Amino acid sequence: MFFLLQKYSFAIFVLSKYYAMKRVYDFLAALSRNNNKAWFDVHKARYLEAKEIFEDFTAELIEEVAKWDEYVSASKPTVKQSTYRIYRDLRFSRDKSPYKTHMGAFVVPGGKKSPYCGYYFHLEPPQKREYIGGNMLFAGLYQPDPKIIASFRDEISVNGDPFLEAVARAKGFDMGWSSSSRKLPAGFENVEKEEWKELLKLKDVSLTMMMDEKFLFAPNLAKRVAARLKRCKDFSLILNRCVDYALEGNL
Repeated sequence: MFFLLQKYSFAIFVLSKYYAMKRVYDFLAALSRNNNKAWFDVHKARYLEAKEIFEDFTAELIEEVAKWDEYVSASKPTVKQSTYRIYRDLRFSRDKSPYKTHMGAFVVPGGKKSPYCGYYFHLEPPQKREYIGGNMLFAGLYQPDPKIIASFRDEISVNGDPFLEAVARAKGFDMGWSSSSRKLPAGFENVEKEEWKELLKLKDVSLTMMMDEKFLFAPNLAKRVAARLKRCKDFSLILNRCVDYALEGNL
């Protein structure tokens, strides 16, 4: 009898882990259909459950990434430093919907306000008003300081192949080209290779991968997310060395 109870308890534990992120996902989907304070207040307990699940996931993801990223290990962010408030800033927005309908975790050395390259997990059910438009993994620099992008360009202009090789090793991830300038930045006209010149046009430097629901709702999500993000390890290392160079006052 005791053995059966143990087996039953373990099965319940596995199922709860399996459906944990689905509960967050389902809450966000419902919120996207009812984005108003009255509905949110009635369902506040459901939000708090989703928040707790997502923060537990984030804590585990931070620990997993710190196992293989030396920058994250050296300056490990807290869960609070890696997650975002659900309340939207409405001061300068035409859209007065009070709540975000996505959740994100940005694992980056020193926390989300840091200038360093990091790893972002984005959860967003399909909806009419889309932020990114789905569930995504991201590694890279978003809207970096001009000194940092200048450091990256200096590195690429003389030694772009290692970076391209790091991109190639990030299997399943796509390079983000949407923020590229049309023209090559001034001073780089004589760069050796055409593929290096395309990199020099980037304003953001990132790799992205979409996730389907089958991936999201299976057990051990944090470990599996970290395993995918690890493919971007070399890419991130090169970028963070460029950040170090810029922050040391070399530019």
